[in-house]
Amino acid sequence: MKYVIVLFALFTSTLPAAERPNIVFILADDLGIGDTKCYGGDRCLIDTPNIDALAAGGLRFTDAHASASVCGPTRRAIMTGRYEWRFGASTHPGPWGFCGPRPGTEKSTLGKVFKRSGYQTGYVGKWHLGTIMPTLDGKTQGPENVDYSQPLIHGPVQFGFDQSFILPGSLDMYPYAFARNNLWQGEITARKGWSAFNRIGPAEKDFEDHKVLETFYTEAESYIARQSAKEPFFLFLALTGPHTPISPGVKWKGKSKLGVYGDFVMEVDHSVERVMNALQKQGLDHSTLVLFSSDHGAACYAGNILKATPGQIHLLEEKGHFPSGPHRGFKFSVYEGGLRVPLIAHWPGVIEAGRTSNALVGLNDLMATFAELSGAVLGPDEAPDSTSFASVLRDPQASVPRQQLIMQSATECFVLRDGAWKLCLCPGSGADDQWLIEPLMTASWKKALADFGNQPGREDFKKAPFVQLFNLAEDVHEDHNLTDAHPDRVAAMVAMLERSIAGGRSTPGPTLQNDKNVVLHQRLPQFVRAGMRQPQ
Repeated sequence: MKYVIVLFALFTSTLPAAERPNIVFILADDLGIGDTKCYGGDRCLIDTPNIDALAAGGLRFTDAHASASVCGPTRRAIMTGRYEWRFGASTHPGPWGFCGPRPGTEKSTLGKVFKRSGYQTGYVGKWHLGTIMPTLDGKTQGPENVDYSQPLIHGPVQFGFDQSFILPGSLDMYPYAFARNNLWQGEITARKGWSAFNRIGPAEKDFEDHKVLETFYTEAESYIARQSAKEPFFLFLALTGPHTPISPGVKWKGKSKLGVYGDFVMEVDHSVERVMNALQKQGLDHSTLVLFSSDHGAACYAGNILKATPGQIHLLEEKGHFPSGPHRGFKFSVYEGGLRVPLIAHWPGVIEAGRTSNALVGLNDLMATFAELSGAVLGPDEAPDSTSFASVLRDPQASVPRQQLIMQSATECFVLRDGAWKLCLCPGSGADDQWLIEPLMTASWKKALADFGNQPGREDFKKAPFVQLFNLAEDVHEDHNLTDAHPDRVAAMVAMLERSIAGGRSTPGPTLQNDKNVVLHQRLPQFVRAGMRQPQ
């Protein structure tokens, strides 16, 4: 009989409807922590009054992080509460917005957890979690063979969202077309491309890049307008800005003294205003928790030059605007500028206005947090890397629920936080050289090999000179590598990481299996692999 009771609990909420808040999660794309006034202060030259108002009326986290400094892995971790590197390779792999899903990413999702707690679920915006599209020839989806007259086989509907309106990938990733509830919208008969990378591919005939952000916050307004106080709802609004192409709407061009990059960030800020106004109009503002964040830090190739230009973000810094705030690095890197993100929570009557929290939080923690707030009971194999910070929402001084957090760079270099300590399992920025993020990866590995002075084996890559250790409490800019001074701490943190990998989870619970074999150094440069000492 107890098994029936447990099964029933898993599929119902443990909280009465009156105690379950509506939840709106707004996720910006490539927004640096220094791109908002409430985080950047005098080093931010962009006006962000609505994001600032959200923070002034709620709780601002100062130590929140993406799971990776690139969007796909972070979005999978948000959606599942599981680190992306535990999943296997994508099925139906295609270029850009044609990428397929990773097996298991739809098994336990935010949408499904909310639905079993009695929530209405909506997703609007950038998807980038993989789709399966019907094709004209029965082969893997790609730019030339998708049958747009047929609905997506796999998309937001399969992830547990009652209503959805998505762009399959980023704004500079074809196909440039929307899908509503898995049904393609309009006539996808054109070929278009945009300023940043000029990726030319299939597009809906009327699709324009500068209209997309407004389309999404207008869709969010419509979704909120259909809700009532009778049953709670969850809305995931995934914005496409300020990710390239830098494409502010016509009404926003010339608004910022910083230039077109600032214009686009200002429209992102306006998205928050539109959501808050919609909630107020519907009488739902006092019963709704609104969270705002970004999928990782600012892109080094973004700025006022519309063509993606590696390193051009330094031109903004020369003007006095610092997208990474006081931190080092950008999108793709192992440094805080790529991984530390804004996270703001606004919940009238529950969260006291004007509070801050230094709790260590990962966006992968949203699954457990939302489950607790909605009354959902997570199964033993669900959200294995998610720790609820619901207690911090109610009391910013509550004991910090998380001590360790695992992250990655775009080249899959592992990063581990343990309190204020941060370990990076690579000798440089962890980003490909083409992005010009210092110190460059190739030069850093060559220097580390020279400093090592011998033929390294795989175990050698777990210590100096192949790793970096920082104390963020004393070195926020990550200038001082302390690996030589603290070899025991390096070894202990490597052991923590290896235990998490081997156990299939980083939270308490039964041992689980990763979907693939996970090793610490998954993408060593070829010249490093060629010179490795082979095991005896």
